[in-house]
Amino acid sequence: MIDSRFAAVSSTAGFRCSTTVDNSPVRLAQTRLAVARAKEGDQDAFRFLYTSYANNVYGYVRSIVRDDYSAEDVTQHVFTKLMTSIDKYDERGVPFFAWLFRLARNVAIDHLRANRLTPVETVSGSDERDSADPHRTATVRQALAALPGDQREVAVLRHIVGLTPREIADRMGRTESSVHGLHHRARRALQTELMRLESAPVTRTRRDSIPA
Repeated sequence: MIDSRFAAVSSTAGFRCSTTVDNSPVRLAQTRLAVARAKEGDQDAFRFLYTSYANNVYGYVRSIVRDDYSAEDVTQHVFTKLMTSIDKYDERGVPFFAWLFRLARNVAIDHLRANRLTPVETVSGSDERDSADPHRTATVRQALAALPGDQREVAVLRHIVGLTPREIADRMGRTESSVHGLHHRARRALQTELMRLESAPVTRTRRDSIPA
C-alpha cells in the first residue's frame, strides 16, 4: 500500500532546489489538514505534502550530500519514510516543515554513513569496550542531541560519518576555518555534557576524550 501511494505522489519527480518555504497562514492551515488526513492514509493528502515540500527537501538534502543524483534518491527515501513516520509528528509549536527537515537530515546522514567506504571514528573514542557498551552509546547520543544544530552536524559528520574538515566545509557551504571553530566548540560542549550525564551514583572514574 505504501509503495502504491508513493508511486502516486512521486509522479512529479524531477526536483528543483528551493530555499523558500511558504509560511503563509493559508498554507500552514492546509498543511495541518493534510497531515491529519495523511495520518489516516489519505492519498491526496500525501500528494499535497509531497508537491508542497519536495523541492524544499531536495534543496536541503542537496546541500548535505552535494550530489544531484544522491539528493534525488534521498529525497524519495524521505517521503517513503514519511509514510511510516508521520504518525510520530505532533505539532506542539513545531511546524511540520521543520519536523520534515529534521527527518530529511537524518536520512541524508544515514545515506552518507552507508556510502562511506573507510572506517570512521566515534565521538567517544576508539576504546572497544565503550563502543560495545549500549549505555555508553545512548549517553553519547543524548549528549549529541543537546548540542546546537550546527555543532551537532559537524560532530556527526566528523566523528560518525568520518568526513574531513574540508569535506564538511564543502557539504555545509562553510569555510574550513568556521568548521574547525564549530568542531572545537562541539568537542568542548560534548565533553561537558558527557561529564554531566555520567555524573551519576557510579563509583568509577573515566576520562572522556573527543578525538581531534
